[in-house]
Amino acid sequence: MSLCFAASIRTLSSYSLRNYNRLEPQRGRGVGSVGLRGGLAFDRRKLGIDRRQLRGELKASLSMADSVGEKNKKKVEVFDAEEDLAVSLAKYTADLSEKFAKERGSFTVVLSGGSLIKSLRKLLEPPYVDSIDWSKWHVFWVDERVVPKDHDDSNYKLAFDGFLCRVPILPGHVYAINDALSAEGAADDYETCLKHLVHSKIVDSAASGFPKFDLMLLGMGPDGHVASLFPGHPLVNEKEKWVTFIKDSPKPPPERITFTFPVINSSAHIALVVAGAGKANAVYKALGENQNPNELPVQRVSPEELTWFLDKGAASKL
Repeated sequence: MSLCFAASIRTLSSYSLRNYNRLEPQRGRGVGSVGLRGGLAFDRRKLGIDRRQLRGELKASLSMADSVGEKNKKKVEVFDAEEDLAVSLAKYTADLSEKFAKERGSFTVVLSGGSLIKSLRKLLEPPYVDSIDWSKWHVFWVDERVVPKDHDDSNYKLAFDGFLCRVPILPGHVYAINDALSAEGAADDYETCLKHLVHSKIVDSAASGFPKFDLMLLGMGPDGHVASLFPGHPLVNEKEKWVTFIKDSPKPPPERITFTFPVINSSAHIALVVAGAGKANAVYKALGENQNPNELPVQRVSPEELTWFLDKGAASKL
């Protein structure tokens, strides 16, 4: 048993699950969609869109679709409000949970930090909290800060306090890093953990040999970074390692571990969840009409199926 696996069991077993009041989720409003076979689809869920704006979006969609292979599908969904985004994200996640639980007997989910955990809140409410088979979930992190698990900077703590403690995921199915190790040691240990889980077929394997997670839930920073892969940093070009470490993160804390792009892009599905006008510039650079390929780390995200979940603020410059 790998160190990260054992640490997960130890840590989660020390907590007790708590019951919370649950509210009925409200459905978001849809205003139509435009699909592009083998490419990118735009789903516009905001009111008052004019033809000029729609033409611009279609042009941007076609531009991106040209650069995407037939096996890669991209879709962009824009919502009136973050609340509508959260409702749609919950259904998307619950549908994939049901699909993979039936097909594989498990559902491997990769979380990130930041505002992503808040956006998962509708999964904690009916109908999803009661209908999802949480025993099938196996939870991982795309990146983690090398701090104690009870530290405010810990992505584990953020996820536990805001999500994991409220659903009956089995403690042994939550794979946290070993925070007693150095950044390099924690990265090596987490990679060893993943290889063990691939070998035991809990995590699927891509044709490339990299692990193939069922769903990766990613956020994006205002600078276009994903996981702990930052613009201009050499780690964005790592091709061999599954998990690597960084000691000079431009965003504190400086020491972190992170999945590499080969692992990220081996995922079956990725949801890129971006909310707020503060990220509109990065969204425009990634999806806009004048996009410069690979200018931002987020532009390197290219799994089998990629869905952008944007609120109106994040999409305001498209």
